[in-house]
Amino acid sequence: MINERIVITGVGLTSPLGDNLNDFRTNLLEKKSGIVHTEIRHMGKVAAGLCRFDETKYQPKKMRKRGTRVGAISIYCANEALKDAGMDLNLYDKNRVGVYLGITEHGNVETENEIHDLYNSHNLDASFWSHHHNPRTVANNAAGEVTLNLGITGPHYTIGAACAAGNLGLIQGLQMLRLGEVDVALAGGVSESTETFGIFAAFKAQGALGHHDDPALATRPLDTERNGIVVSEGGAIYVLERLSDALKRNAKIYGEIIGYHSNSDATDFVLPNTERQIECMQSALKKAHLTTNDIDIVNMHATGTTQGDIQECEAIRKLFDDTNASINATKGFIGHAMGAAGALELAGNLPSFNDQLVHSCFGITNLDPQCAIKGLVVDQPIKKNVETILNNSFGMLGINSTLIIKKYHA
Repeated sequence: MINERIVITGVGLTSPLGDNLNDFRTNLLEKKSGIVHTEIRHMGKVAAGLCRFDETKYQPKKMRKRGTRVGAISIYCANEALKDAGMDLNLYDKNRVGVYLGITEHGNVETENEIHDLYNSHNLDASFWSHHHNPRTVANNAAGEVTLNLGITGPHYTIGAACAAGNLGLIQGLQMLRLGEVDVALAGGVSESTETFGIFAAFKAQGALGHHDDPALATRPLDTERNGIVVSEGGAIYVLERLSDALKRNAKIYGEIIGYHSNSDATDFVLPNTERQIECMQSALKKAHLTTNDIDIVNMHATGTTQGDIQECEAIRKLFDDTNASINATKGFIGHAMGAAGALELAGNLPSFNDQLVHSCFGITNLDPQCAIKGLVVDQPIKKNVETILNNSFGMLGINSTLIIKKYHA
């Protein structure tokens, strides 16, 4: 075990609010919505958060045609992260570079598309089934496409952790650095969920698909009028390094990961468990050697579902009601980016260390009294000295994750 501080030195992302950290942050501070109406097969018009990055900026059209949407998202974000970090991988032993990406699900898009074509264009003739199907649908596809694109020969895999996956990708990267298995970790979360009608249909069947005539109001976490989740796509990948390596190359440092934890509710397929969420945050704080009074920003998971928001607010209230923490949430701006959610939402708050602003929530006109929390940033960004960020992401089947990031000080 290498007992060294782990720092973030690069961020690459695509989101419904921009394809780089600066644009994403600016649009959050200006309270812009990234949610639009789009047509989904078998569903008609639905609200969704869509990305508009250039899929072939870092790969030729031939490779994109062979690969997947989530692979394209991953390749774009990984290259952008390395560029942001000022890191040329050709100067590194690529056996010592690892790729760890959180995902919610994978393979649905390609399977749905091929079954659709099989029924509608090929009269159920299975000989038309794509010979690319298997590499497109294996769970490690997203991370694997990054290694193919960048020639990385170190370990790669995805972490299937539902909507907690973005945080888990970063946790895995940190752990592999501390174990000495790699010297550079490309870590975060990615999602192509808007490409599959099944996820929209499932949330609608659960009564949990957000909708509104104005797509910007289709998901309104913590508001009395909230009616569900808006499905979004996107990705955020970070360059993680041991502090000593970052200092050797005079890298800019966004922040230091000082605490983390993941646990399981073990109570329900879908409904969250307040006590387990509290325990997850407490364990992360213990690892960071902090108390709740030391936290400046708490980013909520806040999906926009009725019971989910209430349960999480209860957890936040019990821990932070007697502190000066500022509480915000991101999904009102961009929807729920599933496996990318935690990583994207952390990215949206990271610049607070420098600009000393805390972005607000979005879409709260009438705050649900059961979601009232001291420190909730509702209307506009607030000015504040920010030294620590606690980032929550929770997922189906009761998986919880918490990350704590600290402003870097030598």
